[in-house]
Amino acid sequence: MKLPVTAPQLEELLVPGRVALPAILGRGIGPEIDGVYEHWDHLRHLTPPDGLDATAWWAAIKLARSVLARALPFHDKHGTPFAVSVTGTMQRKLHFLDREASGVILGADQDDDASIRRRHLARSLIEEAMTSSQLEGASTTRRVAKEMLSTGRPPRDRSEQMIYNNYATMQSLGGLRDRPLTVDLILEIHRRLMRDAIDEADQAGRLRTAEDNVIVQDRGDPTIVLHVPPPAAELPARLQALCDFANDDNEGEFLHPIVRAIAIHFMVGYDHPFCDGNGRIARALFYWSMLRSGYWLSEFVSISSVLKKAQGKYVRAHLYTESDGADVSYFVAHQLDVVIDAVNSLRAYLARKGRERRQAESLLRPASRLGAALNHRQRALLLHAVAHPDSDYSIAGHQAAHRVTYATARSDLLGLVKLKLLRKRQLGKAFSFRPVADLAQRLER
Repeated sequence: MKLPVTAPQLEELLVPGRVALPAILGRGIGPEIDGVYEHWDHLRHLTPPDGLDATAWWAAIKLARSVLARALPFHDKHGTPFAVSVTGTMQRKLHFLDREASGVILGADQDDDASIRRRHLARSLIEEAMTSSQLEGASTTRRVAKEMLSTGRPPRDRSEQMIYNNYATMQSLGGLRDRPLTVDLILEIHRRLMRDAIDEADQAGRLRTAEDNVIVQDRGDPTIVLHVPPPAAELPARLQALCDFANDDNEGEFLHPIVRAIAIHFMVGYDHPFCDGNGRIARALFYWSMLRSGYWLSEFVSISSVLKKAQGKYVRAHLYTESDGADVSYFVAHQLDVVIDAVNSLRAYLARKGRERRQAESLLRPASRLGAALNHRQRALLLHAVAHPDSDYSIAGHQAAHRVTYATARSDLLGLVKLKLLRKRQLGKAFSFRPVADLAQRLER
């Protein structure tokens, strides 16, 4: 990845003879260009407004950002305070997330809310555990990862162990939301994430040292150094400042909780406190902060699945902040888009599942071709299976539910196996039946 050009800072631009203030004041130039928080690296190639060159245009934008800027209680390795400028575009996106954070699951048009929450929570945890680990190098396929987590079998290699650890950690975050963040808790979460998934076991749950010589390199070209973290000796104080910030209940000057969660995510990546697993713990603490602030929807979305599709933008958002005077707004703007994409993906998934269920109800009507080939007990089971694809069915359970003989219940389930709508497996002396993965699609054939 090509490193961005370092952006000129306002104090450099406003020296006598560089930019004429009268030329930029009163032009109505805001902090963004068409709703985008542009970096100098890209803006310098754009056509500036009439009467301005790129440098004067950039000065006007920086001036508008400085009016909005709020200092954060952190500084970069050169002593520059990090700051964030929450623009109107960001405010609209925050409002969208505030509005959606309590109602999206309830609009699912499926069964009772408790079953919906359980089902989609399991799906999102698996997705986030898998993609967050893949961002850090895990190579296990989606199918294998889902099979491992769904069945509970032990991990068989390092990649599976990374995913399993991520899954277990994500499950535990809900129980940690009421605990204040401490350095010890950060170390504990790191140990959970890295158990049996790191080359040197003693690195799990301990901060890096100067001897570890940790740097961030471009995966495509390791000769390119993307980031050199602050000195290891500063980490205890830097992490304590992070904890104080994370535990702040907005009793002073208000900072939107989602912006706070994103800033925590960024700072863990910037400080890079561990030898490995920094991305995973950064995203885990983002979720912790969101849950602590009452955004229960965050349990149901996977930001890593969005990040995985455009990893370059994720890295660039970090680099833009570091190359423009510690302006975290670049990362906030990027992450707001990521979270909104994740929410919209969840909405699309729920809508698709709703359509599948309605289609199944139509296809399984007694008067339909498929419905006529099934009895009412089989139709009822399939409708339940479409809405609850992870359910297991047994002959005894089917017998009790419909008050039929064992032989009739057995015939019902084996008939659905013959039609390739259920899978049969033996558990001890009994048989268990589970819907095929593409049940909704098979009903349409």
